[in-house]
Formats: sequence, C-alpha cells, structure tokens
Amino acid sequence: MKMPEMSPRDFYQVNALHAFSLFASSAEMRFERLTRLAKRLFNVPVAFVSLADAHRPWLSSKHDNAADGRHAFFSEAAAADKLLVVPDTVLDERFQDHPLIGDASVRFYAGCPIRVGNGDQLGTLCLLDNQPRAFNDDDQALLRDLAKMAEQELFAMELATIDELTRVPNRRGFEAMAEQALSLCKRLDKPVSLFYFDLDLFKQINDRFGHAEGDRALQDFSTILTRSFRQSDIIGRLGGDEFAVLLPNTNQQQAEVALRCLDKAIRQHNRASKRDYKLHYSVGFSDSHTEATPTIGDLMQRADARMFENKKAHAQQSAGALTMLLNLLLPTQRKYRH
Repeated sequence: MKMPEMSPRDFYQVNALHAFSLFASSAEMRFERLTRLAKRLFNVPVAFVSLADAHRPWLSSKHDNAADGRHAFFSEAAAADKLLVVPDTVLDERFQDHPLIGDASVRFYAGCPIRVGNGDQLGTLCLLDNQPRAFNDDDQALLRDLAKMAEQELFAMELATIDELTRVPNRRGFEAMAEQALSLCKRLDKPVSLFYFDLDLFKQINDRFGHAEGDRALQDFSTILTRSFRQSDIIGRLGGDEFAVLLPNTNQQQAEVALRCLDKAIRQHNRASKRDYKLHYSVGFSDSHTEATPTIGDLMQRADARMFENKKAHAQQSAGALTMLLNLLLPTQRKYRH
C-alpha cells in the first residue's frame, strides 16, 4: 500500500505536469513574451497563460491588484475543454453570481486550451477586458494560433527536461524540480528524503539480450517506480541505469515504508515476468535533516555514495554465492577425473 498523500495545507502537490513548468523563471519569460503579443494583437488590458497545476498564472502585468480575482474567474471559465468566448459576462447567466462581475472588473473573457503530447489539456491562454466586445471568427483563429505557440514552448521545455525513453524527468529536469520542492519544504519546515537507485546486472542484460531488451528493463523499472511512489514524489532518470526519487514531506521512517512498497512491486514484477532475467537494484538514502541547509546536490551525492556501498555489498554476496557453488561442484568434478 502506498503512503498517503501529503495534505495540501502542508505542501503544494508536485505532479507530472511540473515537467512543463519546472523552470519558473524561464517559463515566465517565454509566456510573458506571448502574453505581451496577445495584449497588442487584441488590444486587451490582461492576457495570461495558466497551467493546469499552477498556483499563479503568468500574468502580463505583475503589479495588477485584481490578479487573484481574475485568476479565480479564470478557474471557473477554464472548465471548458474548447475555445470559450464570453462577449459580455453581465449578460451570461453562468457568471451572474461571480463577485468580479458585480463591479464590472471583467466584462469580456476568451480562453483557448493549451494541449501537448497525448492531447491532455495542460492550461489555457486567456484574454480579459473590462469592456464587452465582439470576438469574430478571425479573432478566434488568431487566439488558436497563439495557443499553438504556447504549446510549442511547452514542447520545447519537455524535450529539454524529459527522458525520451522512460518519459520521466532527465537529470536536468529532476534537479530543477527537486530543488524547487526542497526549497518549499525548507520554508514549511518539512523533511525531505531522497533515494538513489542503480539497476544491478544491467550490463549483463544488454550483453546477453541486446540493447533493446536493456531499454525495456529501464522502462519497466521506471514504470514500477512511478506506480510505487506517490504522485507528489519526483522521479528522475539521471543517466544510464541510475534513477533518483525525491520524497517531499517524508522522514526516514516514512521513506522506509515507501521503499518496502517498491521492493514488493519489484518482486511481483519478477514473478509475473516471462523474460529471462529479473530486475534487481541497489539503493542509497539521504535526508534533509542530516545537515542544516542541504542542496539537492548534497543529497544526491550522499545517497549516491551509499548506493555504491550497497551495490558493492550485493557484488560480494554474489561472489560468495558463486564460491559456495563452485566448492560444491569441484569435489564432484575431481572425483570423475580419477
């Protein structure tokens, strides 16, 4: 059984969509260029991109006192899964009871979904005006074109931060996401744990069964990690056969529970697998309470060192088992030489 998710009051949940918004400053620059262009093209006072899991939109004006209220308005309007235009909110019964409508803060809204990859909606490109206005077919086509530009920006970020084989964050993406989560946990005085994994005997899988089978082993291990840990945990492939998992708001005892869940999932996979090899791993652990203000680099370095010790112990156990087997076989072999 998985560990329970952390309370939203304690920690803003980190989920899969963060792969597209983990570089906050970079993303803000990218989307601010887009929203400035939208403001000029449509002559509206406010344009912004809001990702589905963001806790604030990329507003075109950072000093807008009505930003929070407008974001609340967007949250209601963005429920639509296609381009939505509200020429005059005062005349639209869906928004009659909204507080922003009463004082005419928002009279016009247009929003176009932003989708990438498998077609899931990751956010919306929004236009707001304090005056009612018409929005014809040409305007709608232009807004769709701008939304496509936002999708291209997100796709570019995905290429830079997602491992193509396993579809989890690569080292760059993992470190950026993990640093954000660690910083937030520090501010909230919450513990952080980190596991550093290495697949055992991975070279032998490649040598005996080919690199395509080695790729499948990496994909299987990545899938098991994703299913075993919480959605709020950050999983990354660091390179080769090395993976890491950051567990926000998790102490050592809770991390041990999570590792037992993973171990059980690995055993179940190995029993059900029809392949000619089993998945085994070495792991190292570190946590944020070991020192006052660790960085993600510090946590990874300590966990990596402990993983190496664990891997060396596994190798010694394997060598010991092989020696015992040879000791059992060699006397029999000598007997048949007489």
